[in-house]
Amino acid sequence: MKNRPKNENNPREKSGSRPSKRIAHIQGHKASDAHKSAEKPARGKAVIGQLSVNSKGVGFVENPEDKSADFEILPESLHTALHKDEVEILPLGRQSRFNRPLAEVVRIIKRSKMRYVGVLESAGKGFALVPDDKRLYKDVFVSDDASQGAKAGDKVYVEIYEWDEKKGYPVGRVLEVIGRHGEHNAEMRAIVLERGLAYDYPVDVVREAEAIEKNKAISAEERAKRRDFSDVPTFTIDPIDAKDFDDAISFKELGGGRYEIGVHIADVSHYVREGTALDREARERGFSVYLVDRTIPMLPEVLSNDVCSLNPHEEKLTFSSVFVMNDRGDILDRWFGKTIIKSWKRFTYEGAQEVLEGKSQEYKKELLKLNEIAKKLRAKKEEEGAIDFETDEVKFELDSTGKPIRVFKKTRKDAHKLVEEYMLLSNREVAHYMWRASEKKQGAFLYRIHDAPVMEKIDNLTVLVKALGYHLPVSKKGIAVKDLKHLFRQIEGKTEEALIKTAAIRSMAKAVYSTLNIGHYGLAFEYYTHFTSPIRRYADLIVHRLLYRELSGGKIAAGEMSKYQKIADDNSEKEVRAAEAERASIKYKQVEYMSDRVGQVFEGTITGVTEWGIYIEDKETKCEGMAKLRDMTDDRYVFNEKAYAVIGEKTGKRYSLGDSVRFKVIGADLEKRTLDYAVAR
Repeated sequence: MKNRPKNENNPREKSGSRPSKRIAHIQGHKASDAHKSAEKPARGKAVIGQLSVNSKGVGFVENPEDKSADFEILPESLHTALHKDEVEILPLGRQSRFNRPLAEVVRIIKRSKMRYVGVLESAGKGFALVPDDKRLYKDVFVSDDASQGAKAGDKVYVEIYEWDEKKGYPVGRVLEVIGRHGEHNAEMRAIVLERGLAYDYPVDVVREAEAIEKNKAISAEERAKRRDFSDVPTFTIDPIDAKDFDDAISFKELGGGRYEIGVHIADVSHYVREGTALDREARERGFSVYLVDRTIPMLPEVLSNDVCSLNPHEEKLTFSSVFVMNDRGDILDRWFGKTIIKSWKRFTYEGAQEVLEGKSQEYKKELLKLNEIAKKLRAKKEEEGAIDFETDEVKFELDSTGKPIRVFKKTRKDAHKLVEEYMLLSNREVAHYMWRASEKKQGAFLYRIHDAPVMEKIDNLTVLVKALGYHLPVSKKGIAVKDLKHLFRQIEGKTEEALIKTAAIRSMAKAVYSTLNIGHYGLAFEYYTHFTSPIRRYADLIVHRLLYRELSGGKIAAGEMSKYQKIADDNSEKEVRAAEAERASIKYKQVEYMSDRVGQVFEGTITGVTEWGIYIEDKETKCEGMAKLRDMTDDRYVFNEKAYAVIGEKTGKRYSLGDSVRFKVIGADLEKRTLDYAVAR
């Protein structure tokens, strides 16, 4: 995690940084003159871009002529524009007090969203919605008639349907009363709705899924079209709490040091056909969403957990990539096609790991050989330049009410890595096959691409690494993979490992979907796609359709490149929202967990240093909070930006990025999702 910049607009700067704006006196509110610009914008070139708004209601738009100085738009110059809206702005011809060019919104081209989650507070003859999203800088007035019977203190989902700037506040209607503020199920559902993600399914989607379930028996005609693997040892390996199983691995010894290894993926495309209500809903959702206590599946559970899921001892329709390999992990032959499998065993990661460690004999021969070859694949991948960005993740143990009673770091052992290597193999080989096929026919395909790091972010990373006592060489071409890997070897097992790896990840471009293949920088793959999870990712479903079309000699439609690029862009954007929901649920439960531990002392690592405080992350639970400098009374501490440290003026005592430190929990705010820490003496 990099050092926080010296910026008053950092939304994490101060608890209570959101300005007070209750509208209890909303009835009779006088028209505001804020919409009238105090000074007319200077004539100049209009700029169109995406607006970013912070928790103080200050907006920013990228300056195309100077990437280092975004346009700043003060609250009175936003003119109802909201975070992520596409806007047209005009420069005002003067600078802000932070030396950014000031601008004013003159046109809202496209709204990003008008639906928000929040808590209702009484306000005259109605309610004020206090939004969870602090970037919505005005509370929303909801009349009694538009409240759907909601009460003050309820968590609700509201749509803004009117915002006359002269009135001074937006007006909305309640779409759903989610539940009482602070109640576990209400907060988890709110996290999903706030990000515009679907929760429940439309009636026609449910009916289609139920009809498929009633007719799921495999016909003789369908059997004849498929290769049957039901007599080959096959198993799934998944988390202990998994409900859907979309991939299985088969193993067969062929003799002469040759092995047939099958990667079998649920054939969702057989059931979810293009143009159906199910397909439209899957495309709209894009992904299954994973919160700390639940999964909101992309497909109705009758499909994701039953019809398509590769449940043990049940015949299932699959789409497979089958490889003949030797002991070195070389691919001697490969085959793609539709299949039928029957999983012989449902392994958990823990159960498979016991076999690998010699604590269980179940399918020992198969798992040991698969693991041996997986290690060869991993070694080859690393030799070719793949970077191990693995960082710690947390898991929660909740009681019957959803309250977190334990937080712990997930461990990744050989069983996890075994599955990962065969999924990577399948994704890579499908992408390579389709790249060759589509290049010849000029057809479309969905690749998973990852560009090289951006130079500006690389500079920040190298400064951080230097402050922590390491060296990362940089050339005009950027960072050499070998140098980054050398750094990762140096920090392995050390306190600063997670810190540097997180910062390195943030310096990278984001992996996205695209019809144009540029390869995958992080994996060091020239070709890569997502083929292995169609139950939970719409992109994989598209990949299955395009691969099957190629295998069966189907025709390429005119203009399909733009169609599939639109799908790629949509899925890349929805992936971000799904990840944000997952992180929000984790942060909420971390704050809730620590709220019961106020006064207790823990061991942590300093993950951020700013002029207003130091961020500390608990080593076991990864719960991050801030110790404010004003609360550190043993000295006056001054922020040293270059050293990534705060230093006491009298004592010279130093708290630096990456340092281990004992801290006490002194406060937890669930509404703001913040934790207050104090350095323990």
